[in-house]
Amino acid sequence: MTAKLILSYLLLCCIGLSSFAQTESSPEIYTIVEKKAEFVGGEEAMFKYIGENLSYPESARDEGIQGLVYVTFVIIETGKVTDVKVLRGIGGGCDEEAVRVVRSMPDWIPGTQRGKEVRIQYNLPIRFTLTKKKKKKKATSNRNR
Repeated sequence: MTAKLILSYLLLCCIGLSSFAQTESSPEIYTIVEKKAEFVGGEEAMFKYIGENLSYPESARDEGIQGLVYVTFVIIETGKVTDVKVLRGIGGGCDEEAVRVVRSMPDWIPGTQRGKEVRIQYNLPIRFTLTKKKKKKKATSNRNR
């Protein structure tokens, strides 16, 4: 009878621990909040930061790869950028470069829900566009004087 009692107790403990583990999961990540997370200085400052820190990968330049890399990331309660991933890439090293730049961003102003700072998922398109190089003018001679 004691063995049955011990097994019942262990079973109840396991059920209790599993339900406790389910309630102690990581904090919720919001996509819609009352106040969105914000890059310090606003959207214009964010695009300026990206433009100044993004390097066009040589392999992408050589292959003529252009387009949008869609990156997703989470701004946590402290404003730190975490969980950076590519949603849709274009290859040629552009995906890795977009992730590198987003990871290197300074802390954001965290978003809030009901007056409390919360984790917020943010999706960001980063455009890679090749600019045409100006052709050098050929040297001309003045043979016909």
